[in-house]
Amino acid sequence: MAWHAQLDIDYSSTASRTVARHRHQGPLRILQSLYPEGDAICHNVLVHPPGGIVGGDTLELAISAAAGSHGLVTTPGATRFYRSQGAWARQHTRIRMDAGSRIEWLPQEAICYDGCLAENRLQMQLAPGAELIGWDVTALGLPAAGQPLGKGSLLQHIELAGHWLERGRIDAHDTRLLQGPLGLAGHACMATIFFCSGAPLPRDRAQQLLDGARAVVDTHALATAAGATSPNDHVVLVRVLAPLVEPAMDLLRQVRVAWRRHAWQLSAQAPRIWST
Repeated sequence: MAWHAQLDIDYSSTASRTVARHRHQGPLRILQSLYPEGDAICHNVLVHPPGGIVGGDTLELAISAAAGSHGLVTTPGATRFYRSQGAWARQHTRIRMDAGSRIEWLPQEAICYDGCLAENRLQMQLAPGAELIGWDVTALGLPAAGQPLGKGSLLQHIELAGHWLERGRIDAHDTRLLQGPLGLAGHACMATIFFCSGAPLPRDRAQQLLDGARAVVDTHALATAAGATSPNDHVVLVRVLAPLVEPAMDLLRQVRVAWRRHAWQLSAQAPRIWST
């Protein structure tokens, strides 16, 4: 039986406290709101009790942020796209932000199991004055367990409405893409962290974000497989390839710390779930 789950999370700010209100249908929930950084920033953990997405399943997540709110959303573990008998498994996340709001979209990795047919979409719409730090981490197969992605396909879509669109398909049979030096070069993990702004970033501010990211990359073990760039004045991003998820995630977490400090003057507060 295919699952269709939907969750709406609405962040608002009252008396300098960010509050999350949510509605769900099917097995997609958030746990209790946490405030490890004080009232202004609301941390939420997104859970999917079945633990994986199979062919025919659809997960839809809608996040909205009102002016003055700051929400952080993460997950307790990886999203798993399992082997399919022919139907596609779909996850679709939409984020809409009002002026003066902040969101951190920090899920754990998405694992594409051998034989999966997966579609993973992230669409963001930011009003001028809204800012977002987010990342996307994808693991192709389970190389450490000797289970590479031998067959299957992933369709990936990341979009900042009106400013940035990345869309691509990875097919397990496309050896030129997976193994070629101009493709993934045999790496089983690809990851991107992005800083998105609803208004054009001033040149000096964008350069500060780039410099902060490059300082992290230059001293990291993945320095030769990572790079920071700004495709336009609304987006700054870092891309990295890695043989496994853990070193890529370590790099992204360090970049997030640098961006929080440079852009928002916030400390390096990690969600509690990451340390459990």
